[in-house]
Amino acid sequence: MSSTETPVERDAPARESTGDPQEARRKRPRVPTLALNLIALVAGIGVWSWLASLGVQGLPGPVAVADRAGELIADGTLADDVLASLRRVLLGFALGTLLAVPVGFLMGWYGVARGLLEPYVQFFRTVPPLALIPLAIVLMGIGEVPKIFVIFLAAFLSSVVAAFQGVVGVDRTLIDAARVLGARDGTIFLKVVVPASAPFILVGMRIGLGSAWGTLVAAELIAAQEGLGYEMQKAQLYYDLPTIFVGVITIGLLGLLMDRLLLLAERRLTRWQETR
Repeated sequence: MSSTETPVERDAPARESTGDPQEARRKRPRVPTLALNLIALVAGIGVWSWLASLGVQGLPGPVAVADRAGELIADGTLADDVLASLRRVLLGFALGTLLAVPVGFLMGWYGVARGLLEPYVQFFRTVPPLALIPLAIVLMGIGEVPKIFVIFLAAFLSSVVAAFQGVVGVDRTLIDAARVLGARDGTIFLKVVVPASAPFILVGMRIGLGSAWGTLVAAELIAAQEGLGYEMQKAQLYYDLPTIFVGVITIGLLGLLMDRLLLLAERRLTRWQETR
């Protein structure tokens, strides 16, 4: 060390090393999310291939599943099943969401509505929609209605609670400030409560969409003649594992795509929110 070095110069590195931790984290190189997704995908396929090569419970490998998917695509079976399942999921999910939002708003905004409706909502939330399949068959027959009803119920019960929490969680300061400025209840609801509840509603829609897809296979137990769930159940009888895997992967991909679309809508509609 040079004898002419000043104390300030000697302490400079120490001061630089005690900088803001958040600033240090921001300066770290970040791996793109897409790259991480691709790494996870390759790793998952690799583990799957390794387990299949070991003969774990007759597990089919990626190549066998891809071949079976090609056969189902070539003869049009997969396209027909996808369209049938999408129709049921989208209809049940749309009906469930369209009813859940106003019901959740009523429960959150009016105490009387909350007292009348909340016990029923909480009661049916504890009853799995799949447990209502026998009742749906007896009351609605074996057509499309009971299938869509079971999916509708799963989506509704997930979304209604989110909409209710969105209204209840609105900052009272905003509502009081609007009242001080002379706004009436209708204006406050439309201009303050609805925008503030939008993030909760969109999160509830994403949860409801997952519930709708999760209920699909069981809903297609009701005398279905086409659909991904129906195809998987038929393949189960013949121990056709590649077909079951094709159905599982297709449902997962469709659900993931629809969830990404809802996430994109959420980001666009809630740009006003403070990001952390």
